[in-house]
Amino acid sequence: MNTFSKVFILLVLIIPRFIGAQEISEFPSLTGSWEGPLVIGRDSTNLAFTFSIKDGQYAAALISGGMGIYGMPADMVRVDGANITIRIPRLDVEFTGTIRLNDSGDQIVRIDGDWFQYSEMVPVVLLRVDQPTF
Repeated sequence: MNTFSKVFILLVLIIPRFIGAQEISEFPSLTGSWEGPLVIGRDSTNLAFTFSIKDGQYAAALISGGMGIYGMPADMVRVDGANITIRIPRLDVEFTGTIRLNDSGDQIVRIDGDWFQYSEMVPVVLLRVDQPTF
């Protein structure tokens, strides 16, 4: 194996890890709790996602006193630039959102998203909170 081949293989193995590590630091951190109202028809309840970082990737847990859920982990959390996707198949839930930054771009002010459950889509705005209010 020549030197060029060795360098190429090394780059193929290292670059994806470097790029993956940058995804979390591209925007201010999502870690912590984000809460907002979920209004479906005449029913309204609060929901919150609490984000953490595990093994270099975002993880999320759903909290909603109105639904009787206190920390259900998401099966999939993807943060791609300003876009967030959270899936919890046990509840047939998918949340897709967009991170909104302040004018200087150094702080997340809210997450504008959509809650998809049982073929129904409901808009949701999540704001950072110290602790979910349930």
